[in-house]
Amino acid sequence: MADSTVAELMAELAALEDPKARAVNEKHGDDHGVNLGKLRAIAKRLKTQQDLSLELWATGDTAARLLALLICRPKAFTRDQLDTILREARRPKVHDWLVNYVVKKSAHAEDLRVAWFADPDPVVASAGWALTSERVAKKPDGLDLEGLLDIIEKDMKHADERLQWAMNHCLAQIGIEHPAHRARAIDIGERLEVLKDYPTPAGCTSPFAPIWINEMVRRQQ
Repeated sequence: MADSTVAELMAELAALEDPKARAVNEKHGDDHGVNLGKLRAIAKRLKTQQDLSLELWATGDTAARLLALLICRPKAFTRDQLDTILREARRPKVHDWLVNYVVKKSAHAEDLRVAWFADPDPVVASAGWALTSERVAKKPDGLDLEGLLDIIEKDMKHADERLQWAMNHCLAQIGIEHPAHRARAIDIGERLEVLKDYPTPAGCTSPFAPIWINEMVRRQQ
């Protein structure tokens, strides 16, 4: 079924719709009820098909867009295409997969990181911060870490939820990966108290930056 049509795939996704899965996903802002393991199985069968991916994306359907991101060719997108689809990706899971599975693999990632970082749309800006966190961890040369901490200290407390999560992740990454900035990162987290009371399942690490930083540093020792 490698030559599946969009209509056939939409019918297949509709048949996989599970009301219980939708109820769970909707709590996180995602409007679909397809098990992600089953979605990945479809993608594995389809393999990489850039044209089909674009057609699936154009449907606007969340499950179809997730499938599109799994079968696309990340390096085939132009910078402007990536900017356009990022601005269309309003659902958290679609946004997350787009940044992590597609944009990070693109030659345009750094250009887009800089462009999105200060975008007035907080959802777009959160993508810029996610790409910045990646650089903090893997390629920090050239980044102004003190400057990032200044922005986080000033803006994170009152940021839109999605942007706040992305800034908090960046704060934690700076504290985890860069010992010279660790004390300040922890201090900022303790004073701002962002996500301090976030309910964390047993066995998971709290997203509250001071706890997150200390736990990850402990594991590295």
